[in-house]
Amino acid sequence: MYERARGADSPWHDYLRLIPDCEPVPLVWPEDEAARLLAGTELDKVKPSPVQISRQTVKQDREFLCEDWKECIEPLISSGELGVKPDDLSLEKYFAAKSLLSSRSFRIDKYHGSGMVPLADLFNHKTDGEHVHFTKSDDSDSDEEEDGDDQSNADSDEEEDGDDQSNADSGEEGDVDQSNIDLVEEKDDDDQSNASADEPSTVENSTAKPSGEGYNDEDLEMIIVRDANPGDEVYNTYGTMGNAALLHRYGFTELDNPYDIVNIDLTLVTKWCSSKYSHRYAKARVSLWHKLGYSGCTSEDAEYFEISYDGEPQLELLILLYIIFLEPEVYDKLVCVAEDLVGDDDQHDEQDTIDSFAKVVEVTRPAKNGVEKLPDVKKLLQSESIGSALSSIADNRESLYGSSTLKDDEEKLRTCSPVGERNIYHSLVLRVSERKILGRLRKHACSWPKTKKRKHT
Repeated sequence: MYERARGADSPWHDYLRLIPDCEPVPLVWPEDEAARLLAGTELDKVKPSPVQISRQTVKQDREFLCEDWKECIEPLISSGELGVKPDDLSLEKYFAAKSLLSSRSFRIDKYHGSGMVPLADLFNHKTDGEHVHFTKSDDSDSDEEEDGDDQSNADSDEEEDGDDQSNADSGEEGDVDQSNIDLVEEKDDDDQSNASADEPSTVENSTAKPSGEGYNDEDLEMIIVRDANPGDEVYNTYGTMGNAALLHRYGFTELDNPYDIVNIDLTLVTKWCSSKYSHRYAKARVSLWHKLGYSGCTSEDAEYFEISYDGEPQLELLILLYIIFLEPEVYDKLVCVAEDLVGDDDQHDEQDTIDSFAKVVEVTRPAKNGVEKLPDVKKLLQSESIGSALSSIADNRESLYGSSTLKDDEEKLRTCSPVGERNIYHSLVLRVSERKILGRLRKHACSWPKTKKRKHT
């Protein structure tokens, strides 16, 4: 914002002339339009937390950035120390600058932090179809381990910048999200699953330190990981992100994005349970579930469950529903021994969760010859009652989108222009994607075996 205000006096003037004034991320949409188009989606959650995606809302983004501007920028304007026009540092231009920084800045390394890198931001994103990666030529093993083991490491750096938002399918937007692609290392093993067969060796060579005349240990290297034919657009990847994250950070979406998810808040589950039983009943069952060491995904003071692209519900949600449906006498028995069932270690993966659930089953369904085999234990979570509950919860989650149906949204999307009606188009892609996942969840739940009814003689 300051460098732009300096005009031709800025050493970055030529570069700044080439990039747009802002990126069309939801942050800079008209406020009423953003509220209307994003209603019910993952970007409309009332949740004061940063992005994973970020689970914070566009409204919260605006509020946080307004606070930042008043605290940091307004005093500079009043002081007159920068020697630029006050209008060049306005709140509107602050939002615009934030959209560019979040979309075009790279996570460079621990010393430099994040920064904009001319030329490196030319490439558009393509999920599981990128041709190039960027890496810093003096990468070290220690840097790779520290900066590359988790995409969320860089997310935290960018949450303070008002969420990573950018816009990459307009032709000029080849931006790399610093929260997913660290220049300090070539880290994205998971992100390269669909790359060409010779990719591993190419990426491995990216850590080799070149030598010779002209070599600079602060150079950036562009590593080719997939062949491109003459005339083809060359893509980068911003990481394995669903459409909510892509729209939030970059201002675009992808049809049939395999990394899409839908989150179901714990409050939605307890609301369903309260309507079926009572608020007191729901509170007690959730309390026991927590006491046994289970939890959903957490984000500050909120808790939620992820539903994967194929409609698979998070295991912890199934265990909670299992506990909700326990008969009173079995529930009481489990309460008495709950503390003895909790291990010393946290549950790190699905197998740990299943193993801990097997201990619960030993109490709730004791067998003559010991606890059921592990596959049988897992089948207990695929009962007709749990499936019915999932369908009801999915209906409640989908009601957040309003009165329109999935068919309505698909028809609107079919006739919508991704250029002339950009905001509408990408919000519809997000809505349709999420609603299809909820549909798969229902189908998934309905496929579970029905309880056999006894014949009366």
